[in-house]
Amino acid sequence: MSINLIVILYLLVSLILAAAPLVVRTERATHLLSGLFVAVQAAAIAAIFHFGMVDKTILSVFRADTLALIFHMLMLVILVCSMIYSSSYLKSEDISVRSYKAYYTLLMLLAVAITLVYYSHNVAMTWVFLELTTICSAGIIYHREFRQSLEATWKYIFVCSTGIAMAYLGILLLSTVATEGSLDYEAMRNVIAEGNPLYLKVAFLLIVVGYSCKMEIFPLYTVGVDANYAAPAPASAFISTALVNAGFVSIMRIYLLYSATGEVFEWARHILILIGILSLAVGAMFLRRTNNYKRFLSYSTVENMGIVAIGMGIGGVALWAAVLHTIFHTFIKSSMFFQVGIVRHIYDSYSINRIGNYININHIGGIGFILGTLLLLAFPPSPLFISELMVFNGIISGNVWWLLILVVVLMCVVIYAIWSRTLRLNYHSNQDKLHLSEVNKRLTFLAIMLLVVVIVLGIWMPDMLTEAIDNIVKID
Repeated sequence: MSINLIVILYLLVSLILAAAPLVVRTERATHLLSGLFVAVQAAAIAAIFHFGMVDKTILSVFRADTLALIFHMLMLVILVCSMIYSSSYLKSEDISVRSYKAYYTLLMLLAVAITLVYYSHNVAMTWVFLELTTICSAGIIYHREFRQSLEATWKYIFVCSTGIAMAYLGILLLSTVATEGSLDYEAMRNVIAEGNPLYLKVAFLLIVVGYSCKMEIFPLYTVGVDANYAAPAPASAFISTALVNAGFVSIMRIYLLYSATGEVFEWARHILILIGILSLAVGAMFLRRTNNYKRFLSYSTVENMGIVAIGMGIGGVALWAAVLHTIFHTFIKSSMFFQVGIVRHIYDSYSINRIGNYININHIGGIGFILGTLLLLAFPPSPLFISELMVFNGIISGNVWWLLILVVVLMCVVIYAIWSRTLRLNYHSNQDKLHLSEVNKRLTFLAIMLLVVVIVLGIWMPDMLTEAIDNIVKID
């Protein structure tokens, strides 16, 4: 059986399993189909290694490189956890079986679209697959069918479409350097240095600004915040990690492409530093102002992706740190969203000013939230401590002292904002109704297990991971 045929079968089976819940009658059958879908994704990763497809171009569109494989495996872990949490979360909302099945279908279709983004080896097709994620995400955002959900859905579609349109203009300018009509990254990297510098600069700016709606960085970060607010908490965990990672992978591929452009590349790195600073500033400002825990975590994503953008702009060891930061942010942020979903089961709202005393109401959950906060704020043994220290090292090596001072000041604001809100949730007096019967200790422990993985890898980072990141950031 040829490699191309295997990939086609994988896509067909994945799409069939994703759509199948719409024709079954029970929630149990939906769970079975979801399990089969996850098994197919795991089998696909195993097949890539078994059939020697690593670093090979498939169907002239896909390439199973290290960057794609790492983030596909990360997505699979978060997808499994999201499905487990979704079952409990949706049942507590007492929704119809039809809505229940539609939710799982959209979640699996979104997973397929994100996977295609990860493996895309073509500039234009990356754009197409990112647009597919918009369609699937919109259905999940509208799941509750409230007025706020409808507003967030239309905003998400409009802003993402605007961003994707801007990226499309950038791709048109970038295509002026393409030879023989080939838009795959490897072919373009060989000829991009011959392009018009002005065209290349404008193209980079348009593409990064357009894709910012997916990576949740400045300027189109607001759409991700509204999406996470409106979507169910388990879906928010998936959107704020796997989908954000799709935006990161897309921008990372453009970054690596531009590394062959010399002077233009230096300009592009300055753009990323500027976007990173603005993202960090936005996160620091709104983390103190928001009164909703889901928005709170979303602004934390904006802040963390700002650090990643700064690391990419600095380059060198900071670029290595940016990839490491993104990987471990995935575990920590998903765990925090899952914990917030459990909080919503117990209280009547996500209101920061109304709910409190969580440490006494759900002792294990309160400890998990504090632990997640410490890891998110990069306190050792959090791997984010290593990544942020490496970003600082890159800034110091470049003698950009003003940037170091600015980043440190903004991060101090972030630390104060996040830590004060965590303490408020756990120790402030509660003013909301309680539903103690909704405390699910098994789900709480599952969220904490994600944090345990982060701690273990922060203390002992396997050589396989460091070598994989080395392979990703290798720039000839």
